[in-house]
Amino acid sequence: MLEAPLHADFALVKAFKGDRWGNLVYHKTARNFGPIMASAAKTAIVQVSKVVPLGELDPENIVTPGIFVQRVVEVPQAVHASELAA
Repeated sequence: MLEAPLHADFALVKAFKGDRWGNLVYHKTARNFGPIMASAAKTAIVQVSKVVPLGELDPENIVTPGIFVQRVVEVPQAVHASELAA
């Protein structure tokens, strides 16, 4: 028996860094499902902590290439109270 794969219309993915073309770098276990979901959906919307200029990401570290990403939204990480006291 062959089961047909499920295709999503949208994928919401969170990454550590990305550029405006949609090349993505992840932290830790986010690498497990982020690239798979971005490639499986028709439209991948990615939340990144930092948008970097083109060419700043090392090509060897890019996990998801920009061809799978349609939208990039920058949401900076919140500063913890312990970082403010320092």
